[in-house]
Amino acid sequence: MNKKPYIKKQLHELLYQAIETERGGIKIYETALSCAQNKDLKTEWQEYLEQTRTHEQVLMDVFGELGLDPDTMTPGRKVAAHIGDSLVKAMQMAKAGDTAAAAQLVAGECVVLAETKDHQNWELIGHLAEHGEGQETKALKTAFELVAQDEHHHLYHTKGFLRELWIESLGLPAVLPPPEEVKKVETAIGAARAENLRDDMLKSKN
Repeated sequence: MNKKPYIKKQLHELLYQAIETERGGIKIYETALSCAQNKDLKTEWQEYLEQTRTHEQVLMDVFGELGLDPDTMTPGRKVAAHIGDSLVKAMQMAKAGDTAAAAQLVAGECVVLAETKDHQNWELIGHLAEHGEGQETKALKTAFELVAQDEHHHLYHTKGFLRELWIESLGLPAVLPPPEEVKKVETAIGAARAENLRDDMLKSKN
């Protein structure tokens, strides 16, 4: 493969945002767990919280290897922190002012929003590790391989839970746990296939 030199400063910006996203993610999962009512969802999020703590540590190791200060604040990182704080506040608002079921839906939406950014961070880290030419790519590749599968689960499985909980709230038959969870989905294609199976799974339930 023809690897290309990359812009080091922008890689470092990505890493600063990535560690902020993981740290924000820990607070988001802690808050989301206080909103979770569905037993399977609660179990999932507890696991994701522990994995997010591990992902932060994986990034701390990368910062150590690259000689970067993990507490460096950049304008982009400030935005990432603000978004994370806003998601926590949104869940707290829902918990204080609405039903438990409604707060659970808000929590699901907040997790999906946070994990969309988190998933993209890691996809970009993986892309640079594969296509970039430079000394830092080895540490990035190791980190990506440790984290990638977890990130797929966090995003696609929570999206499935959220869709089914919304369907249930509308009074329609839902598949819980969702097809994404049952089929152990790890890719966008797998998530689409799992969603297409939901009607068959509903029929087999009845």
